[in-house]
Amino acid sequence: MGVHVNMFVTARNSENLTPFAGSELYKEFAPDTLEVERPGTHQILLEDEPSARCSLWWRDVPSDPRLGASRGQKLGVIGHYAARNARAAEQLLLHACGILAANGCKLAVGPMNGNTWRRYRFVTERGEEPPFFLEPDHPESYPEQWRSAGFTALATYSSSLQTDLVQASGSRERILARIRRAGIVLRPLRMEAIEDELRAIYRVTVESFRKAFLYTPIPEAEFVEMYRAVLPYVRPELCIVAEADRLLGYSFTLPDVRKKERGETVDTVIFKTLAVVPQAAGRGLGSAMVDHTLEVAHTLGFKRAIHALMHEDNVSQTMSRRYRSKPIRRYALFAKQL
Repeated sequence: MGVHVNMFVTARNSENLTPFAGSELYKEFAPDTLEVERPGTHQILLEDEPSARCSLWWRDVPSDPRLGASRGQKLGVIGHYAARNARAAEQLLLHACGILAANGCKLAVGPMNGNTWRRYRFVTERGEEPPFFLEPDHPESYPEQWRSAGFTALATYSSSLQTDLVQASGSRERILARIRRAGIVLRPLRMEAIEDELRAIYRVTVESFRKAFLYTPIPEAEFVEMYRAVLPYVRPELCIVAEADRLLGYSFTLPDVRKKERGETVDTVIFKTLAVVPQAAGRGLGSAMVDHTLEVAHTLGFKRAIHALMHEDNVSQTMSRRYRSKPIRRYALFAKQL
């Protein structure tokens, strides 16, 4: 039996993680992630072998006046989280909060890999539906580990399942007539010009989500790279853009390819992102794109649609209820005063 060692190891680049690459705790963590997502530090709780890990951000973090950020409520962010047991989790989170406080942070937020463009949130109510493509997943014990460390829900989210793709919102024809009169055309994503399409989508996203909770600007190149990573799974007919003299909105929808991994028929589409620029808001453009996507999905043989990861104060919740979708999962982003 080896000598019990209890220590924290600090890593600031991928080379520092090389000794831990073979650990079970790191099997789903790419070491070069630190180079891409640039945390201030990565902390490892070492007890003979790694038993917990996290990354910490305190520079270039989200700032939101709704959290008092404009009054000196500096946020610190905890992400890349994993823990083998409750005792290791408690030690790691206490240590992490201490580092954030020492760097001037007043509120610790997580799990979040730096900002909301990357992976964030815990599943808090799993329901019966299996995980879907690009959904956050983790051991069921993680949310309780954070609650035990003094964290509470800062924001809540949900995903809903629609099982009837034929139905559409009752005002569909009126909305379509309105957007046609405005010279707006709905069309599928152009894969033959995908770089230009992604850059235009980036501009719509920045305008649309500028006032979203914990919004953080990111460079166009980083955004395009994130979307480029999922292009192998895209069916362009399911990704609808609204265009006049410029792109005004888009609905980015993907097949749930995780069903294929489980040996099941891919009969479900996932509404990943719906965005409309502020100048075009209020015309029913979002509903029109969703209606159009549902019609196309039904024609292609899909049977179900998941309205994914909606902030529970967001207008998308109202739209989801219009399609009689039922909640299948709930999530939370946690916070703790330091």
